[in-house]
Parts: sequence; C-alpha cells; structure tokens
Amino acid sequence: MKVGRAVAVGFAVGTAGAALLARRGGRGRVYIPLPPGRMATALITGASSGIGAEFARQLTAGGYTPILVARRRERLEEVADRLAQRYGIQPQILVADLSEEAGAATVAERIRELDDLTVLVNNAGFGTKGRLVNADPDKQAAMVRLHALATMQLTQAALPGMIQRRRGAIINVSSVAAFIRRPGAVNYCATKAYINAFSEGLAQELRGTGVQVQALCPGFTHTEFHSSPEYASKDGESPAKRGPEFIWLSAEKVVRDSLTALEHDKTIFIPGLTYQILAGVVRTPIIGPVLARRA
Repeated sequence: MKVGRAVAVGFAVGTAGAALLARRGGRGRVYIPLPPGRMATALITGASSGIGAEFARQLTAGGYTPILVARRRERLEEVADRLAQRYGIQPQILVADLSEEAGAATVAERIRELDDLTVLVNNAGFGTKGRLVNADPDKQAAMVRLHALATMQLTQAALPGMIQRRRGAIINVSSVAAFIRRPGAVNYCATKAYINAFSEGLAQELRGTGVQVQALCPGFTHTEFHSSPEYASKDGESPAKRGPEFIWLSAEKVVRDSLTALEHDKTIFIPGLTYQILAGVVRTPIIGPVLARRA
C-alpha cells in the first residue's frame, strides 16, 4: 500500500514538473515597462488593497497611468495619493461595486471610452466559508456575478480597442483553488475554475491579435483577503497567522512574477514552485479525487 502511494505521488510530482517545464516557452512579448515617452493606461479592479494595489504600484512604476477601481472611495484615494507622491503620476479612481449590474456597466462603459488601455487587471473578488446549504444566497450570487460575469463584461469591453491597436494584456486574477473541489467553498472554487477556462478559451481566440490573456492563480498570499472575519478561526485567529511561513506568498512577488510571465505567453500562471507542484498533483486522476473526499 505504501509503495503504491509513493508511486502515485512520484508520478504526480513528475507530471507537475513536466508541465512546468513545458510552459517555459513563449513568443517573448513584453508589456512592462513602457518605452520612454509612450503613454498607456492600466485599469485595475479591486485596487484598494492587496494584490490589486500592488498591481497598481508596479504598473505605475512601469510608466502606466492607472485607473483604480473598487468599492471603497477612501481606500482608493489613499492608494492614489501614495502613487502620485512616489511616481508623479496622478491615478484616476472609479468607485464601483462590480458584484452589482450597475457597477459593472459603469466600469465597462469607462473602458470602452479609453483609447490607450493596454493592461486590464480583473482582480476584484472575495471568498466565503461554509457549506452551500447554510450560505447566504445573496452573497453567493454576488460572488458568481463578481468573479464570472464582471470579469467577462470588462474583458469584452476592452477587447475591441486592444485588438484594433494590436496590443494589450488582460490579467484575470484566479486562484490555485481553481484546481480544487472543496466542500465549504464550492462557489469560490467553481468561479475561479470558470476564470481559468474563460481565459484559456479567450487566449485561443486572440492568437495573432497582439492581445495576451493570463489567468493568475496564486495560493495563500499576505493580503487583507484572509484577514477578514469570514476566515477567522473559532478563537478569532486569522489564517495568515497559522501554518508555515513558506506557504505564504507576498503580493509584491505574485504581481512581479505575473507581469514577468507575460513575456512567455503563459495563459495559466501559478506563482511559486510549491503551488505549481500542488496544482499538478491535485489535477492528476489519482490524487485529486482522494483530496476532494478528505476535504
């Protein structure tokens, strides 16, 4: 029995390693930083904190004029002020709740008005804990609208201009949870899986247009995401204070690696070797179902 398990794990890790090496190639297009004197816009959703704020910082450092989108005006203004002071570029802010139809429509219309949008980062998102039978129906519906529908709507709004200019990058922030089917987070995993499938199909449609698509699939990352009461343990402790440090990624590294991966046209990009191997393991027909049953 132990030998069989060892063989299965060895096969899974080998498969993950092979998949990782296979993804090393690419056509070498680079979007960051901008050449001196060139102007372009990057629109980032969920830009008030965490990975979204870090995308805003690194893109601004690369010469892009950022448009920051989120629900919280005060937090957006704080991020915008920091970027203006540090980089001398005044970001625009757009307050919108993308889980609501009106909010998504407002941002989509703003995107269609832009004549230099080069990078779109669909980062806004949230998670919940608890089995679906006991979950708040409104919050579950909002998650599906935000992760799936808003991502599609904003992407569709950005495509005509990017294709016409033959230049653009769309980064859809997914999660390593996209590869897992986990009780207690069924809609989170399902909507992130949608983002991956959507990104892969769209990337095929866009071949030869000069527009790239990436589904960014981070694992545990030090942001406010896991600091919310939703993810606290019974004693009130945040997951960010539990578990070994090596499983936690920094938002800075996640974003830096994501932008670097655009050079290699990686549609599905998983930052961090630990999570690359994990994703390869859970996608095997041997290991995946076992993990799902034990979750």
